[in-house]
Parts: sequence; C-alpha cells; structure tokens
Amino acid sequence: MTEHNPIKPPKPEGGEEEKSSLLERASGAFGLSNLGAAPMPRSFDDVPMKRARPLRKTGAPTPAPAPEATPAPVPAPAPAPVEMSVEAAREEASLPVPAQPSAPPPAVIDGTANPIALAGERVEVDFASLRKAGFIDPEGQASALAEEFRIVKRQILDAIRLAGTAAARRILITSPHENEGKTFCAVNLALSLAAERDLEVVLIDADLANPSVKRVLGLPERAGLMDVLADDQARVESHVLRTDIDGLWVLPPGRQSSHASEALSSRRTAEVFERLTAQAPNRIVLVDSPPALAASPAAEIAKHVGQTILVARADRTGKTALEDAAQLLSACPDIKLVLNGANFSPSGRRFGSYYG
Repeated sequence: MTEHNPIKPPKPEGGEEEKSSLLERASGAFGLSNLGAAPMPRSFDDVPMKRARPLRKTGAPTPAPAPEATPAPVPAPAPAPVEMSVEAAREEASLPVPAQPSAPPPAVIDGTANPIALAGERVEVDFASLRKAGFIDPEGQASALAEEFRIVKRQILDAIRLAGTAAARRILITSPHENEGKTFCAVNLALSLAAERDLEVVLIDADLANPSVKRVLGLPERAGLMDVLADDQARVESHVLRTDIDGLWVLPPGRQSSHASEALSSRRTAEVFERLTAQAPNRIVLVDSPPALAASPAAEIAKHVGQTILVARADRTGKTALEDAAQLLSACPDIKLVLNGANFSPSGRRFGSYYG
C-alpha cells in the first residue's frame, strides 16, 4: 500500500515559515523553480519578423511589397485600357450575338407560303339521304353521334399539332373486313372536322371496287383519283369537288381500273398526296380505302399518311384480324383503333349520351 505523507515546504533562512500557495510549495520541494515562463522581451522590435514570399505567376508582373509601416493591404491595380484600331472595333461590333434558346416552333408546315387552292366543281350534298342513313346532320342540332365524333376528332387534331408534319394531316380510314363501318366513320369524321373554323377537309374515296362515299353523299359521277394517277399532267386540285357544306371537299374515285394497287404504289401517288397538303397547314385529307385484309390498296396508302384509323365493329371483328390488319398497315407510324357499334360499356360510360 502506498504511503501518503504530507509535503513539508522548506523553511526560509530566517527560520520563520512564510505563507505561500500550494503551487509555490510544490515548486520548492521538487526543484521546479527553473521551469518558469520565458522572460518577456523588453521591446517587440528585438524579435525579427518572418515574412512570406508572394507567389509569382508566369507572365504576370510581380506587385511591389507593401511598406512595413502600412498594415492595410495594397489593392490590385486596375487593368489598363486596351487600345483597339478602327478595323478591329468594326469587326468586334459585327460579331453575331449568341442566340438565346427559343420555344419550339408551332406545328405549322410552311405556313408563310401560299397553299395550292382547290378549284374543282361545286356540287350539292343529299342531306335527306344522310339523315335517312343515320349520319351526322350538318344542318341539325347537337346529337349523341355528333358528340362521339367530336371526341374522336379532338384526338386526331392533337396528334396533328404534336407531330407538326404534312403527313400527320393525311389520315387513312380502313377496317380489317367489309361491313365494319369504315365509310360510316370516314363520312361522319369528315363532317365533324368540316365544322371546325378555318379548316378545309378533303375526303378521298379510294375504295375503287366499292365506292361508297359518293353514294352516301349523293354526288354525281365525275373524274377523280384514278384519272389523276393515270395522267401526269392532271392537277388534282382541279378534280376535287366543292360541296355545299362549308369546309368539305370530296375527291371521287374516278374510273375503274384493274391495276389500282399498282397505281397507288407508284411515285405519282406520293406527288398527289403531297400536293394536297403542301403549304396548307389548315387542310386535312381523309382517305377511305378498301378493307385492309380484303385488298392491297390500304397497305399502299398507309405509306403516304401519318395517321391511320382502324375501325373494328363490336361483336364482329376478331382480335387476330385486328393484329393482321395492323401488321399490314405498319408503314404508318400512328395507328388508332375505333370501336364501332358498341352498345355496352363495362364502366357504364356512354360518350355523347348527354344529348340523348
């Protein structure tokens, strides 16, 4: 066990014990008197001051050191003005200013140029035949059918604005088989689009074997699509018929031909379609073609359009037929499906039911 004895401080020479602190007594007992603080210099000038050398940069002039008596830092000298000749000043003034990023251009194709005007014969539509067949009545009031096709046309117009190309304004309407309602949808969609302000709609009857558009509208027999394709000098705008419905034009099928598919696959077809939509951002072309699985013209026309509406009839069109038709029309980048003749909705939702 360690022995603890009290530390007795040494007595002074006089024999009398002096009052001192505990640290002073410990310093005297252990000889720590030599470990005191270093003596304070009489003047701070006795201690030399060390100064750091400023870093030197290549090519830059070394600034003069500040006087020792001035404690404030020396500000950097202002750059000297650069002399410039008149020729150099003119060149600098002519340099182009970097362009700021701008908003994407609107979906208008060559809107500043003049479109090719449609100059065909004026014909009258048989409105009584339209009403009897159950189509949209252009002169009638709002109906459930008209409201349903308003919903369809809004999606088409949105796709046109998003794509912003002339091809997007050319729309093919077909179905896998016959009697599935493609002409019914084509005519109603044309009537709905023609109701838009400042919009021209050209409905092309390309179903050469069974031309239904002119029969539905009650139009006379005139030269049309096949006549324009057969004659390189013919102007398609001169064969487009102007109806008495504002904004609606119709291009008849023209003469019958056994080589319709070959004519539609020629370069002349591309020229005709381009001529109808070139520099005309407010013009939409609808093409009613034969069924995709019954004849080849639909697949050929799909190469010249930007949108395709594939009409399927409820409880009649099979899934395999839709897949095969979509495969044949795959040259078109945008294929939409329209269900025709549906009487039941799983959600209970009926578009246009507000109007009866």
